[in-house]
Amino acid sequence: MKILNLYAGIGGNRKLWEDEHEITAVEQDEPTANFYKLLFPNDNVVIADAHEYLLNNFDNFDFIWSSPPCPTHSRLNTTMVGLGKRPVYPDMILYEEIIFLNQWHKGLFVVENVIPYYEPLIPAKKVDRHLWWSNFLITTFIPTKKPNHETATVRQLEEFYKYDLSQVVETNKNSKLKMLRNMVHPEVGMHILNCALKKYNYNNAEQLKLFELYEPQRNFCRKQVNQ
Repeated sequence: MKILNLYAGIGGNRKLWEDEHEITAVEQDEPTANFYKLLFPNDNVVIADAHEYLLNNFDNFDFIWSSPPCPTHSRLNTTMVGLGKRPVYPDMILYEEIIFLNQWHKGLFVVENVIPYYEPLIPAKKVDRHLWWSNFLITTFIPTKKPNHETATVRQLEEFYKYDLSQVVETNKNSKLKMLRNMVHPEVGMHILNCALKKYNYNNAEQLKLFELYEPQRNFCRKQVNQ
């Protein structure tokens, strides 16, 4: 299967995928992309704007994974505003990509982001500490063990995820702590891919639209988000 891994970071979602697929990873931050390449030398790593790359290459892949920037959607915004920080607009790249993929991509896709401080504009599935928008069924999953991303140190997260970031050059965009906190739990990443593969391998299956797939789960998703 040809996979496009957008906003790849250090590849937490990809860690357990092994090398049986043809994977292209897109990451704009060069030191982060270089570290990803060290971890996954068989992947094609592209240093570019993932949002623009998606627009120009979406029809070249069987499965697209996208994790757009999440800070403007995070529930931490309400805390920061409460402490006197001025509010900012939510980054609509998230919804641009969901709508675009749902309308135009003929393969499978999943878009991942944090649980936001507002009610999601499009219904989603909650798994672990993220929301997921997809055109295939994602089943419930709980990792065997997970760290506390809010309090864990770089070293603690490195030990938990078995990553050594000693070769990473920190930038204004990506500190080591931010890279590790932004990771999707590798077990969750494997679960999402397995859900996609079930759909991909069912040759006679007609693709569902995101809005058709999650309409029956709208109330369920609202309850999950508000927990």
